[in-house]
Amino acid sequence: MNASESVELELLGVKIEAPANVPLMQLRETSGERRTLSIYIGASEYMAIDHVMQGRVPTRPLTHDLLVNVFEDLGAHLRRVVITEMREHTYFAEIELLHQGQTHVISCRPSDAVALAIRAEIPIAASTTLLSEVGVVESDDDDSEEIMVEFRDFIDNINPEDFQKQ
Repeated sequence: MNASESVELELLGVKIEAPANVPLMQLRETSGERRTLSIYIGASEYMAIDHVMQGRVPTRPLTHDLLVNVFEDLGAHLRRVVITEMREHTYFAEIELLHQGQTHVISCRPSDAVALAIRAEIPIAASTTLLSEVGVVESDDDDSEEIMVEFRDFIDNINPEDFQKQ
């Protein structure tokens, strides 16, 4: 898939969605409509992604670390990962790598692709078609972040004298 058919994403994070207690990975477009993509993932992939996001470095390589090391040792350069489609409620992704002048595309699960991408510090993308089908545009009507910043500023600068009757 070429770059014009895809949109770059940022990993917002992983979380356990209540009440089902199921791991969920959340991604968002870095520009444009800023659509979000939420994908249910396995527990081990949740831990693999969360470890990196929390800055934890294992004493020995975990599976995704090992795979990045193998690619690097063999002279293959991870270029990017792309979440390509959803079929029958299952998401599909691809790893794009360059080896000896040839581009190779390897099919994988989106959670594995993202776990590799954040370790190798390579771009994460999604097909424009997929985002058009399942991407969610978050409402800008709720300016909760801006409201919280203003509230914190108010709390930080409040004085007891502000409440005295005049």
